[in-house]
Amino acid sequence: MKKITAFIGSARKKTTYQAIQEFEKNLKQYDEFNFEYVFLSEYNLEFCLGCKLCFDKGEEFCPLKDDRNVLLEKMEHSDGVIFATPNYAFQVSARMKNFFDRFAYIFHRPRFFGKTFTAIVTQGIFGGYDILKYLEGMGENFGFNVTKGSCLSTLEPMTELQQKKLKQKIKKSSVKFYNGLIRPTLSEPSFFRLMLFRMTRTSLQSIDVRYFDYFYYKDKGWFESDYYYETALGPIKKFAGCFFDFIGRKMVNINKEKR
Repeated sequence: MKKITAFIGSARKKTTYQAIQEFEKNLKQYDEFNFEYVFLSEYNLEFCLGCKLCFDKGEEFCPLKDDRNVLLEKMEHSDGVIFATPNYAFQVSARMKNFFDRFAYIFHRPRFFGKTFTAIVTQGIFGGYDILKYLEGMGENFGFNVTKGSCLSTLEPMTELQQKKLKQKIKKSSVKFYNGLIRPTLSEPSFFRLMLFRMTRTSLQSIDVRYFDYFYYKDKGWFESDYYYETALGPIKKFAGCFFDFIGRKMVNINKEKR
């Protein structure tokens, strides 16, 4: 049985929670799932200190001793992950933003390949689609296979027609999420993601090898691979990858000359 975990940025068990419940109900029409709700308000997650130890030496050197690793394990043990938040002042909730801040080292060292992700945003009037795009970008930065999420208008009181449209949106997202869960292979990277990988590893090869990112890439074999995971790049993307390597080396050399 596949495990799905929904990380919820709202402390209230109302509109955002109800949207996830509807999503779960739709998903379970296709198969049985172990579905867990994780309210970030119920976990001790302190504010990031900006010390950069997780970047430079490794996440185990973070001086904050709280529930970060508990939340990390929940993502690691999930087949599918959902980030859900209300629109607070045209952005994710503070709890959700702090969640990303504390796991920012994963953007340097993505790891959730082969796991499916989607996002749900609830809002009163407007601004939610930008938040949805932000959340989907966070999912990609974590390494997830991202499926299109939902931005839901939940301004109360809702008419029957509005409730019907909301359920239709959730159903569409749940179908896409389910298809992502049953996909047998890892997806081929986009040109943008391929560029980020190639140029990041080129820059890492030129830095002080004391940095943890260098050892992480070396241990994973990423300095020699086409991408983070084994994938069959077509001839055009093969050429593009070599071109990105070339541009990365040029940028490194330019920066060295400026020092």
